[in-house]
Amino acid sequence: MTFAFDNAPVWLDLLGVFFFAVSGSLLAARKHIDIVGSLLLASLVGLGGGVIRDIILNSGPPAAFTTPAYLVPPVLATALVYFLFPYVQRYTSMLTLFDAGGLALFCMTGTVKALAAGMNPVASVLLGVTTAVGGGLLRDVTANEVPELFNAKSIYAVPAFVGAVMTTVLWMTGVFNVLTGAAVAAVVFTFRVLAWRRSWQAPLAVHGLNRRGKDSSL
Repeated sequence: MTFAFDNAPVWLDLLGVFFFAVSGSLLAARKHIDIVGSLLLASLVGLGGGVIRDIILNSGPPAAFTTPAYLVPPVLATALVYFLFPYVQRYTSMLTLFDAGGLALFCMTGTVKALAAGMNPVASVLLGVTTAVGGGLLRDVTANEVPELFNAKSIYAVPAFVGAVMTTVLWMTGVFNVLTGAAVAAVVFTFRVLAWRRSWQAPLAVHGLNRRGKDSSL
């Protein structure tokens, strides 16, 4: 049984916002940014991908500006990090784990919303990936960090692409539902975390170029 995005639980999208927002507040805490900056960074990463998605779909004002519930996750994330950061800072993987959770959910919800709006499968996959990586890109650029999207030592967009493709296939075959959606999110989350832990790397932009920027044939 499939479900249209308009009928999908709003909490699914809000959960993705929360995961990304926590990653933004954690980054703010590590960089000793004040609580106002933490809230802004949490809002930017949590809502950025969805805003980009809704603007591309031209479906009216972005949900982040029309549904007050979308403002709750960034505030909650900022408060949690403010009070709990001293207890979780020893776990260096926390930022990556929350970021992976947001990536897993947003690549799926972005793709589903595009499909429900009538976009073709290829465009829907691209929009799903854009939704997933857009917020993280805005977060890292704003915080003066090298964006994970362009980190040669990490795989970031590939898990989102895999999740968007899986979502599209499930949707087109009529078997996309809450359970299969959860399975897609689990695959993307696991892929992203394993890629980070095991330092999986995508090929460089130029064949024959090693990681130090020298031609390996010389």
